[in-house]
Amino acid sequence: MKKHFLFILILIYSLQIYGQRPADEAQIKADITFLASDAMKGRLTGSVYQDIAAEFIASRFQQIGLKPKGDKNSYMQTFYYAPSADPHNTSNLHIHDGDSVKIINVAGYIDNGGKSTIIIGAHYDHLGEGTSSFSLSTEGGIHNGADDNASGVSLMMQLAKSLSKVKSKYNYLFLAFSGEEFGLWGSNYFVKHPTIDLNNAAVMINLDMVGRLKDDNTLLVGGVGTSPIWKELLEKSNVSQLKLTFDESGSGPSDHTSFYFKDMPVLFYFTGQHSDYHKPSDDTEKINFDGVMKIYENIFSLVRSLETIDSIPFTKTKEEKQERVTMKVTLGIMPDYMYNEGGLRIDGVKEDRPAAHAGLKSGDIILGLGTFSITDIQTYMHALNKIEPGQKVQVKFKRDGKIMTSDVQF
Repeated sequence: MKKHFLFILILIYSLQIYGQRPADEAQIKADITFLASDAMKGRLTGSVYQDIAAEFIASRFQQIGLKPKGDKNSYMQTFYYAPSADPHNTSNLHIHDGDSVKIINVAGYIDNGGKSTIIIGAHYDHLGEGTSSFSLSTEGGIHNGADDNASGVSLMMQLAKSLSKVKSKYNYLFLAFSGEEFGLWGSNYFVKHPTIDLNNAAVMINLDMVGRLKDDNTLLVGGVGTSPIWKELLEKSNVSQLKLTFDESGSGPSDHTSFYFKDMPVLFYFTGQHSDYHKPSDDTEKINFDGVMKIYENIFSLVRSLETIDSIPFTKTKEEKQERVTMKVTLGIMPDYMYNEGGLRIDGVKEDRPAAHAGLKSGDIILGLGTFSITDIQTYMHALNKIEPGQKVQVKFKRDGKIMTSDVQF
């Protein structure tokens, strides 16, 4: 462990030097470069590289001047989770004590003496090295996760630095979660064992995959239905003039979900899937750093605009009752969650799975599965819930403007 600690000190020192360049973008690049380096071996939940990543984030929190808000006056909130009953394949996890996985959340706090606290979070874990049941590639390699989610962590730390320098009626809690990739383990634990009174939490802002802003500057903001004030504030704080796409739902496959189910207003920032999602090719050189800075400017503007808001009312979203749909089969695709023009567009196809065998490709728009019409992600999930394992159905899809069909064997 002393060797790992020395490794951290050397890297922190080098980042401090790099961070002395005037542009905040340089520090964001330095943070992503470290977290997504081959030396970090993919930051797998429960591994020693998770521990090193947590130490790095804690060191950055200390450098910024945040107060520890983990357990026992430290930045760390450490717990153990037994994944044996979890439905996911967790065979590549590092198991401790026979049946449990060590998980670390990192928490830093700005105490402004306020009555309410704004929570800003991002997960820092990823898929590790070798093969993973969660990977969209059958090739082994280090899943560096530059976009997923070194980008969100670096943006969170930049916001922490900026917000530490302003006066505010709010306190700020910055949270880095582990275990997100395998089922939101870190955030689920935190809301059940919070280190602040969540009754006094105003909002949770979640940053997950914010590093690949596309050429059309489209940014998805989820959770806008969790408070009636969000849409107007988001439009007014769009100082970077991004093309905002709104999703009403307060829940989804990222850590804001844990807070939403505690009746808390949430926002979720996301630049969309891409062909490198959950593959070893998700590397630092593919990050759009100018785009990250544009998103940073928007979020900082939004947070500062909350100074004029007396309270942020919470509303439940209509998708809540649909979240527990259980899919009996899987197609082996990554949906494009930002597509809202009818059907379900494919952003990635996992090798050697039903979609790949049927000849489906990234960019195809699924319009039907068997007897079910597909209009969005929810109708897609319900269709998979009705299809039985071993069943063969016809998939209807659009490719380059042409309607096509193929048989899918589940």
